[in-house]
Amino acid sequence: MKKEFIVSGLLLLLSGTVTAQDVMSEGYRQLWNDSVQQAIDRHIELYRKADAEIVLPDAKPGSVVTVEQQTSDFLFGSNIFLFGQLDTPEKNRRYADIFGQLFNQATIAFYWKTLEPQKGLLRFTADSPYEYRRPPTDPVVEFCRQRGIYMKGHAIIYGIRSWGHPTWMPEDRKAMEREFEDHVRTLADRYGNRVQNWDVVNECYDQANRGLMPDDYVYKTYRWAMKYFPQGVTFNTNECDMHWGPSKRYVEIVRDLIDRGIQVDNCGVQMHIFNPEEAAQIARGENQSLSPRKLWATLECLKETGRPTLISEVTISAPDDSEHGRAVQRELTRDLYRLWFSHPNVRGITWWNLIDGGAAPGEPSYSGLLDKDANPKPSYHVLDSLINHEWRTRLTLKADKQGRIAFRGFQGKYKITYKNRKGKTVTIDYEP
Repeated sequence: MKKEFIVSGLLLLLSGTVTAQDVMSEGYRQLWNDSVQQAIDRHIELYRKADAEIVLPDAKPGSVVTVEQQTSDFLFGSNIFLFGQLDTPEKNRRYADIFGQLFNQATIAFYWKTLEPQKGLLRFTADSPYEYRRPPTDPVVEFCRQRGIYMKGHAIIYGIRSWGHPTWMPEDRKAMEREFEDHVRTLADRYGNRVQNWDVVNECYDQANRGLMPDDYVYKTYRWAMKYFPQGVTFNTNECDMHWGPSKRYVEIVRDLIDRGIQVDNCGVQMHIFNPEEAAQIARGENQSLSPRKLWATLECLKETGRPTLISEVTISAPDDSEHGRAVQRELTRDLYRLWFSHPNVRGITWWNLIDGGAAPGEPSYSGLLDKDANPKPSYHVLDSLINHEWRTRLTLKADKQGRIAFRGFQGKYKITYKNRKGKTVTIDYEP
């Protein structure tokens, strides 16, 4: 029987270990070959680290100095759609604790359809009626504030009416336009700059086939967001899937908004392996729709917007819930995250559904980092190993005669501890 022990967040499988060679075909491994992996390593070293040289105040020459990274500038996130919605208090506590340990960014559900199911009755507060995957927003915002988690509101307006609009929405473009503006103002008045970032309009690419909407509603919604939200709140676009490959049309939409004076701070792109069979095909080398070359070409195309890229929604389904299926999910997760983290224009990555069975109806049951009882899966452990260990700098150095240290570390905030000339321990904060 396999026994698992977690030591410093790393999973050690004492028996029955399933390796990449066991689950990923030769065809897959040729796509993600040593040359690709080495290029990823070089890019991570080049683009995710910065040089630091510090003269420590009154440092004793030769003093031992500990350098510990406290935060990451890169956004590692997940949606937080099941906050408080699991079937026992213990599972809810574990969900919240694991979320705070792994992620520094949360995507909060602000879907208008379920936020205001009855006109004028908004589900902000903890006593609001239950809606699956749509927890009341105030408690989620407060949890993130307490944990220091960066927040993204998703989304102010949704381009697909069936997902985004309340049933009471009028069937008149001008009347609808007034409701849109009032909705933007309501969110801005309540949350101000507490929610730091918003998907202003979600999935607007195919406007012609998504039902009645106000004329030029994308532009107008961004204008209202710029008018009502305080300065410093940032705005995203969110569209497309990496399966599509490079999308010049999406780039044109974003650049057109920018040319018209719209504040677009980040360009979001999605990647959903919804179909468990697709994950199995990729592992067998039969499906190359997400090859390293194609993924990189898509990111290069998005650079043409002139804005940072957010990998805004990530679903990586396991082929099934066997040890083999979970290992396939683990390997896909490691390779995709490493490639995305290595690209200089990418600012963050957001896993979409943290827990198995917590996806929207029709989406895969085994796409979580946690199982249905909120226990970590191998895909969780590989991300924990990358985010909290491999991509976090911890060093022990010695100060020179001038009390100076120099190092190269991952970008973020640091705590530096040393002894001064009087032998007293000193701790300072530092950001390269």
